This record gives sequence, C-alpha cells and structure tokens, in this order.
Amino acid sequence: MLGTVLLLLALAKTTCPSPTSVESRRAEALKKLLEVFGMEDPPAPPAHFKQPPQYMVDLFNTVANADGVTKNPDILEGNTVRSFLDKTHSEEMRFLFALSSVAKNEKILTAELHLFRLWPRVTDGPKRHHFCQVSVYQVLEKDKLDTPGGKKLLAVRLVSLQTSGWEVFAITPAVRDWTEDESSNQGLLVTVQGLGGSPLDPPPLQFASGRGHHESKKPMLVLFTDDGRRGASLLTAGFPVPVPKLGRSRSTRSLDRLQPCQRHPLSVDFEEIGWSGWIISPRGYNAFHCKGSCPFPLGENMRPTNHATVQSIINALKLSEGVSSPCCVPDKLYSINLLYFDDDENVVLKQYDDMVAGSCGCH
Repeated sequence: MLGTVLLLLALAKTTCPSPTSVESRRAEALKKLLEVFGMEDPPAPPAHFKQPPQYMVDLFNTVANADGVTKNPDILEGNTVRSFLDKTHSEEMRFLFALSSVAKNEKILTAELHLFRLWPRVTDGPKRHHFCQVSVYQVLEKDKLDTPGGKKLLAVRLVSLQTSGWEVFAITPAVRDWTEDESSNQGLLVTVQGLGGSPLDPPPLQFASGRGHHESKKPMLVLFTDDGRRGASLLTAGFPVPVPKLGRSRSTRSLDRLQPCQRHPLSVDFEEIGWSGWIISPRGYNAFHCKGSCPFPLGENMRPTNHATVQSIINALKLSEGVSSPCCVPDKLYSINLLYFDDDENVVLKQYDDMVAGSCGCH
C-alpha cells in the first residue's frame, strides 16, 4: 500500500495534465503518506540546528540498520520512544518536563529519568564516603516540599563517588499521573544524602543541569510508549491504484507480464518528499515492491499459497468465469524506524510495521 502512495508521488511529477491536478494529486498522496506515519501534518523543522541526544541516536543504531530497517525487533518496549529535555534550566536539582506532545491514545509503558553524574567535588581532608544516597521524588506541592504530602518517593539508590556517567531512574508512576492530569505535573526533585539518609553539606555528588553544561549531558526524560498502531492498513481501500495509466508502451507492459513474480527496488527519499528538515534518520530507505506474473503451473519458487494454487488451476482450466490468475504481492514485510523531531523539537524514535517488502509470492 505504501507503494501505491509513492507511485502517486512519482506520477504527480511525470504525468501532468495541468499544474492544478498535479499539485492536488501530490498533496493527496503526501496526506496519505502522513497517515501511514501516524501524523496529520509534518512537524516543523527546528528553528536552529539542534543535535539529537546521543542516547536516542545510539538507540536508533541499536534497533535499526542505517536505512532504518529493524534489525533487533525485541529491543523496544512498545513502538515509540520519546525524549524530553529539562525545562527549568536551574542549578538546583529540580526538573520539569513538558509532556504535551504525548498523544492521548499512547500507553505509557516505562518512564526513565536520565541524569549525568559529574565527577565528585574536591573536598578538604580525608574522604569519608565512597557512596551516597540519591533519591528521586515526584513533586506534589512545590511550595510544601518539606511536608509529608509535598512529595512522593519514586526511586532511591546508592551511587558511587568514584566515577562519572549516566544514572537512570524509573519514574513511571509520576509520568502516568502527569499524562492523565497535565495540571498535576509539578516536576521532580532529586536529593543527595549520606548513607542512611544523613545530610551532606555540601553534597559531594552533582548532576549536570540544564544550564552551563553541554547539550549531551542535560537532564532527560525518556518515555517508552505504544500507540496501538499495528500494520500498514491505514490507507483507504478506495484509494486509486494508477498502474494502468503509467503511459508505458504496450510491448513494455507485455514484457512485465511475462516476467515471473519477484521483488524490485522502490526507493523512498525523504529529502525528495520534502521531509528532510525534521527526519534525523534515515535519509531514505528501500521499500521494495512486487511485480511480475504468476503463470500456471505455480512452482515452489513462486512461494504460492494453497489458495493461489487452486485459483491458478481454476483460471487455467477456465472452470469458472471471472477468476483471474493469482497476484504477485509481498509475503513477508519488515518494519522500519524513524528518528525525528516532533512539533516541540523533542526527539522521537518510532517503529512502523509492514513498511518493507521482504519477499514476494503469488497469492
């Protein structure tokens, strides 16, 4: 079905009865293509050059090949990973993440707070501690943090004072609260204490904040969600398939019919479509498409279904009127992954099922 949309895009460029009809067909094709990718409108590209979080780039490279085709299908929990940078830009360990871009139909599976642990402060005298206790709280009332009802503990962990690097804390309950009631989002509070919760002044451990630290070390919220979309069945059944109108010669069409069913390249170039401003990776991919004849008798190389074999026999023997020969269609489909900026300039990794024809057969 994706091939139908891409074919329309090509037709809008090659067969142009009038500028108006070309633009209309191209707009309709792009609209349908956006539906495949679960969007009503393409996100606006970032106003300024923006480097995506390295975590999201690494996750994309772990899940997908360079062309976006999934190579490790069991890594992602759900089909969407969203990243959000801290909005407070404060030196204090208070963090706030705007989650307005999370769709209402998305199921929150896991939420993680990613904090970059800086090298410990240099202190006078002998070091008494090798570990400290880090606690993450959901802020319930930002003006009453010292009261029992002012905050709720989400995670607590002993953290080494001998190294630096990323620390990840599970905060799923808080994010589920925030997505159900946006007004309840008053952010997170992180505290650093000695073993057993004893106070440390000043705290020997610091995390990189949204201010004064490199973009790659800023606090980040990562959501693993699922929007319930499965398969590529979103294109309307009535959308026209313009294969007979390609304007090819009769001999070329006859030659196509003589070729056996097989897979052919179908390049999808996001820059050509006009989407390169908001898609980070891949720049394009090969969707492939199936073309060719399914002549009687169908051999095993045609990968026929039992139904296709019976249909081929009925067609060849003319046992029933109006029965055509089987069709050459994809019989194995692979998913692809897109890494892109959404409307709020957050970086999203989304996996789409049934986007690449892996092999073809007669059905």
